[in-house]
Amino acid sequence: MLGNAFKAYDIRGVYPDLITEKMAWQIGYGASTFLLAEAAGSGQPTPMLKNVVVGRDMRTSSPSLAASLAEGITDQGGSVIDVGLVDTPFIYFAINRLDCAGGIMTTASHNPPQYNGFKISRRKAKPVGEATGLAEIRKAAAMADPNKHKAEPDAKGRIEERDLWDAYIQHVHTFLETGGAKLKVVVDASNGMAGTMAPKVFGRRGEAVEGLEIIELYYDNTKGEFVHPPDPLVKANLKDVRERVVKEGADLGVCFDGDADRCMIIDEKGEVVGCDHLTAWLASWFLKKSPGSAIAYDLRSSKAVEEEVKKAGGKPVRGRVGHVFMKQALAEHNAVFGGELSGHFYFRDNFNCDSGAIALATVLTALAASNKPMSKIIKPIASRYTQSGEINFTVEDKDEALRDLKARFANEGEIDELDGVTVDCFESAGWWCNVRKSNTEPLLRLNIEARNQKLLDEMLEEIAPMLGERSEH
Repeated sequence: MLGNAFKAYDIRGVYPDLITEKMAWQIGYGASTFLLAEAAGSGQPTPMLKNVVVGRDMRTSSPSLAASLAEGITDQGGSVIDVGLVDTPFIYFAINRLDCAGGIMTTASHNPPQYNGFKISRRKAKPVGEATGLAEIRKAAAMADPNKHKAEPDAKGRIEERDLWDAYIQHVHTFLETGGAKLKVVVDASNGMAGTMAPKVFGRRGEAVEGLEIIELYYDNTKGEFVHPPDPLVKANLKDVRERVVKEGADLGVCFDGDADRCMIIDEKGEVVGCDHLTAWLASWFLKKSPGSAIAYDLRSSKAVEEEVKKAGGKPVRGRVGHVFMKQALAEHNAVFGGELSGHFYFRDNFNCDSGAIALATVLTALAASNKPMSKIIKPIASRYTQSGEINFTVEDKDEALRDLKARFANEGEIDELDGVTVDCFESAGWWCNVRKSNTEPLLRLNIEARNQKLLDEMLEEIAPMLGERSEH
């Protein structure tokens, strides 16, 4: 049962069918074993490297799971700094602020309220995935038994509650400068952790930080339920914020996911801004401040991103999908900024980590400086090419389908396998595509971009039959 909850980058499942308090204790014990050993081997031992930051989201199961997690950590000999009810990026900040061995957030992010789980980070808030520690934690957790490994009181680590909100707010505000402009913003917190974060960081209606007027939407997270699924990638979940932006005559809208590490931006006309198009625009903003720097983006992004980065004098870094790989790309290339289609945005001055709050702060700052409406800023980027969006296909033999794809276009363009298979015929024929395998299901995920809709339709008609049956999943 324990192994079923471990995914490629985190741990999650339905509570209490899969995720239980006993499992939380085991994960705490296993994570402490891994994190403290790694920190001890860093060559820079400090007293804080015995500490693990622990936080939780607003789900009804989170308090008991976080408490059991903390017990597991302390029974193993680690100490806990409990930062309480926070958004996931708060954990990244706390790890670095206090120079702890790592941190664990109790959350299931955008999953329904009956789910829960854990996101684990190492020292410096580096992500823990299957290849970077999660496999070792799973093994150590499976061997841990609360009936056998309970520590005596004098051998247990301590649990200390710590309020870091003032420092966190100050940190996010280093990215926020409206320069005297007045912006009206609709904030959809999805009844998730943005309901706690947003009023603290950006203020409330009538009490917002200088330059902002905040229109609150779904801030109440006291019941641990979502008024709409907390996944801003699903357009249907953005209906209310889009309508409210138009009704209020707002300059901008934003919708956060359940643990507020992702967000989606809405322009003043109520239209959804593509995350790759937002990355392209913000890249030029960051490159004005850090000329010649690298900008990282996931390989599903529009060609317009690469073009805008080069136009602004930056170095485009095309990377694999997923926060583990994006953070690695930022670190390796000293990139000042990075963005994914999923709504994760990464910042060098935020320890190379993603943050929904900092993404919003940066958008507000850049929008205020532009003196233009968001729709006019984004249109030249978004209208440059035509995109299919991600289309899923059900197929039993994913590898065979990818081999067929490579064979079909072997002599027509450049092919790489950085993440799935990318066929790039953009210079020669005006289109490119990427096909990636699902880690957990018999699915292939296709993204196509072309110079016009007619060409995109033609290529989709040719490529789709090679990938299986189209799925709405």
